[in-house]
Amino acid sequence: MDPYAHTVANALVGNKKEAATVEMTYQGITAVFNEDTVVAVTGADVSPTVDGDPVGMWEAVAVEAGDELDMGFATSGARAYLAVAGGIDVPEIMGSQSTYTLVGIGGHEGRTLESGDELPVGTPSDGLADLKDRALPHEMVPEYADEETVRIILGLTDYRLTDESREALCTEEWTVTPEADRVGYRLDGPDIEFVEREQPFGAGPDPSNVVDLGYPVGSIQVPQKPIVLMQDAVTGGGYATVGTVISPDRGVLAQRQTHDSVYFESVDVEEALDARDTAATYLEEATDAIRD
Repeated sequence: MDPYAHTVANALVGNKKEAATVEMTYQGITAVFNEDTVVAVTGADVSPTVDGDPVGMWEAVAVEAGDELDMGFATSGARAYLAVAGGIDVPEIMGSQSTYTLVGIGGHEGRTLESGDELPVGTPSDGLADLKDRALPHEMVPEYADEETVRIILGLTDYRLTDESREALCTEEWTVTPEADRVGYRLDGPDIEFVEREQPFGAGPDPSNVVDLGYPVGSIQVPQKPIVLMQDAVTGGGYATVGTVISPDRGVLAQRQTHDSVYFESVDVEEALDARDTAATYLEEATDAIRD
């Protein structure tokens, strides 16, 4: 859900960027290690400790066999990431090691982790001694401030909204509801109204219904209030999609907690492409700074 935090965690422990990490929402896990290794915790601040002693976020931490890594509730941000040197060694499904809980595939037995689970770890690509001093420069650690705007491209079917509602989407405050997960972020805010029309053949009776179309990741659909479709969302359906969160900002949204504010900012395709390039360059600079 947050590619920056996930990728930096892997860089800190010498993994490739696509190596599997443990994603934790609102609360971290307790992990006991069966062998000496190096770990890193990034993303939401979950105040990690090793055998009761505080350790830093966004840095490589050496642990010994038998050590207990414990994490608390997130005080800033919503999702934290645990990377282990060598990566979490789970099978690839369709080229991915991630977990898709809606259909129970991938990751560890296709489900969320439970107490007592044992996760195998791969072979580190670098020597553990070379990893211990790695850290992300302080100025590159995100703050997860909820006043940061989330940029969107209007469309595919924003023409279904009234002019007032289209303006409200990008000017009014929205708040994250408790119904926010890897499938979608449901937001609360002002009422959204649609242009009156006779529904076409194949569309449902509700004004928010359209003839089925594809949903890009990040699509904003409005069955009643906006829902931003996230990493585990379905890929098509019959609701109007009035905008799409640009790829660099989906991680920003993924770190918003329940009741946090969300403000959308409309950008065009060229601005979105520039933002994507900027984010990719910044991530490369962050991983280079870690390895240097």
